Amino acid sequence: MAASTQHVETASTASEMNKTEATEPARDSETSDSEPAGQDPDPDPDEDGGEPPGPKIRDTPENIQLEAIANTVALHPSRDLLVCGDVDGDVYAFSYSCTEGENRELWSSGHHLKSCRQVRFSADGLKLYSVSRDKAVHLLDVERGQLVTRIRGAHGAPINSLLLVDENILATGDDGGTLKVWDMRKGTAIMDLKHHEDYISDIAVDQAKRILLTASGDGTMGVFNIKRRRFELLSEYQSGDLTSVALMKRGRKVVCGSSEGTIYIFNWNGFGATSDRFAIKAESVDCIIPVTDNIMCTGSMDGYIRAINLLPNRVIGCIGQHVGEPIEELAKSWDSRFLASCAHDQLIKFWDISSLPNTTVNEYRKRKKKDGRMKSLTKKALGDNDFFSGLVEETEKKEEEEEEEEEEDDSDSDSGSD
Repeated sequence: MAASTQHVETASTASEMNKTEATEPARDSETSDSEPAGQDPDPDPDEDGGEPPGPKIRDTPENIQLEAIANTVALHPSRDLLVCGDVDGDVYAFSYSCTEGENRELWSSGHHLKSCRQVRFSADGLKLYSVSRDKAVHLLDVERGQLVTRIRGAHGAPINSLLLVDENILATGDDGGTLKVWDMRKGTAIMDLKHHEDYISDIAVDQAKRILLTASGDGTMGVFNIKRRRFELLSEYQSGDLTSVALMKRGRKVVCGSSEGTIYIFNWNGFGATSDRFAIKAESVDCIIPVTDNIMCTGSMDGYIRAINLLPNRVIGCIGQHVGEPIEELAKSWDSRFLASCAHDQLIKFWDISSLPNTTVNEYRKRKKKDGRMKSLTKKALGDNDFFSGLVEETEKKEEEEEEEEEEDDSDSDSGSD
């Protein structure tokens, strides 16, 4: 079970009064007879009888502390609700709120026997799918957290990735490189193909629900046709594991993150070879979540969440961090206001990305900062303490004014800068 916030009650006012009365010298009978019982003869001037202050409203929900590392997090498509799956095989549901103290654990499920690798909501938010190292696919009821359907032995190897194509069709990829597509109305696989030599790390689908794209640890991106139920092609090999895949630019571009910290860019229908690549100063690009057609957020082993613009390829700045802890997954809220992240520090953190869609990126590359720091895009980007947020914003404004005065001659998109 996730560690819930404990509310420690202070000793009652009555007990404090009794203790005080026991230590004070007794008053004479005349004084005590002249004072009404229970009335304080010397009231506290600070007590004006007004209402107690209301709960604090935060910019983002509070962190959620877990008992184990979460591999995966998903946010509900229409409510302030999230689900995460951890290395012990447990799945937890929480409601989240910007009102301090209002995050609530709703239910937990321990149906998986081994590590839960991925969780995903259905489009209507009523169903939850999860896959695990135990090779099973589970369907849960979101309201109660009860197991509705279990497909035991769905794969011959531990399942690593999951994608919902539509309300009835889902795709799963395993550690051995096998992709399966399931019709959940029948509970059977309608596609079972192995064309990767290593684990399938991530799966994406086009808007027409026709083409599946897979990222693999063998360094290739796979292309599969759902309608024709067949394999199309593999991309050329890249130098590192491909860890994530996403569609950008209204489906005209496909981006893949890699274990070497490079983002590979493919043109739609040009899947054989990359059209561009963009190296960022990160140990890896382990997960990608699109925010707009041009802007995506990435999570890395170094614990940083970066906002990146595609074409021109720029690291816009830092959304936040799990200090020194590898980030497993990112998820976006239904209203695009928050980004949630889970990492090896056993925390789920929230970041305000509401202003990110309004960010503009100049064509020219701005000069590098002298201290090598990324621009802070949120109040908590440098840490969870909001005390310095005003100072950060003021400093960033001055730096932006200075940056606008200079341009870099280098415009090569192959080398990124933090």
